[in-house]
Amino acid sequence: MTLQRLRLAKNEDKRLRSGHLWIYSNEVDTQATPLRNFSAGEQVIVENQQGKSLGVAYVNPQSLICARMMTNDERPVDLNTLKKRIKSALALREQLFDQPCYRLIYGESDLLPGLVVDRFGDHLCVQLNTAGMDAMRDIVIEALVRMLQPTSILLRNDAGVRKLEGLPLEVVTAYGEVPDEVELIENGVRFLAPLAAGQKTGWFYDQRPNREWLRNIVPGKRVLDVFSYVGSFGIQAAVFGADDVWCADISESALDMAHKNAELNGVADKLSTVQGDAFTTLKSLKEADERFDVIIVDPPAFIKRKKDQKEGILAYRRINEMAMRLLNDGGFLISGSCSMHMPREELLDLVRASARHIDRHAQIIAEGMQGPDHPVHAAIPETRYLKAVLSRISRV
Repeated sequence: MTLQRLRLAKNEDKRLRSGHLWIYSNEVDTQATPLRNFSAGEQVIVENQQGKSLGVAYVNPQSLICARMMTNDERPVDLNTLKKRIKSALALREQLFDQPCYRLIYGESDLLPGLVVDRFGDHLCVQLNTAGMDAMRDIVIEALVRMLQPTSILLRNDAGVRKLEGLPLEVVTAYGEVPDEVELIENGVRFLAPLAAGQKTGWFYDQRPNREWLRNIVPGKRVLDVFSYVGSFGIQAAVFGADDVWCADISESALDMAHKNAELNGVADKLSTVQGDAFTTLKSLKEADERFDVIIVDPPAFIKRKKDQKEGILAYRRINEMAMRLLNDGGFLISGSCSMHMPREELLDLVRASARHIDRHAQIIAEGMQGPDHPVHAAIPETRYLKAVLSRISRV
């Protein structure tokens, strides 16, 4: 297999030599190697301006990130390459977790850019988010089958990022017979998660360590889980000893699953649900003079692109301030953000500013990030996206 060569413009190899894996379209010497000469998903040898090989990448001429590095030699990526990378990723997770419930592959951080694999015991949910990884789908599935012998593999190829790659959106069974729901265990609590009908891959493993915060702060308390999805925070709060838990989400089917999860753990008598828009729900709870001891606000990304940053930060501040108004004096607030474009300092500042605006005193008790099954690539700051802040909110 002879690979074409993609030449970088002058001095554009520095970031790659530091370990970063992305090549932007404006970093390519398009006079020497016009991007139109490449097909989406094609593997190429990347070379610097002097013609020195930097390794193999896959390309997508129509994407802003037009290439992603896969190796530092000139051998094409094949089944054996994928098996070695999956074996390395699996070894890390098996060392860190005593249950086979985790993000098995986290894209660039596991040197498999564009690939996401969540494991639910014998079932795998896979996202092929780039043209290059989509082009390798057959050997990706083969490698996963050989390495893990799963019962089923579902392709959740419906993430919006695929549109940017010129790829169709689809949800298809790649292997075996995929169940509607899968069971997982997190922090000792059992859950059911919807695979094909759920959000993203069906579950959000990234908040696992931050949900563990609940164990020490919820016993005997009244808890509100906003943007609760299937009750990932709320059900754990109930199991950890909360007296009363409310889950609020816009999705009726997600709240139905939250009730199933409460029953699964024997805490159905503690759970109430509120279906509707989060901002409207919080306003209604305030008008009804409801109060809580612990509130979790873990919204979807309000900042999807850099240009949305100002508007998104205002939305984060508004939702956190509304939550603070519902807290009893000395109550705890868990504020989350999965927006890559919002720095952790910004989340801390908006917690502070929200508290001051309503004459409250905020004490930062803990800061969190994504769990260890979402390791951060040391050279790619973009792989650290999740922020979480635990604060105690008191009256001044």
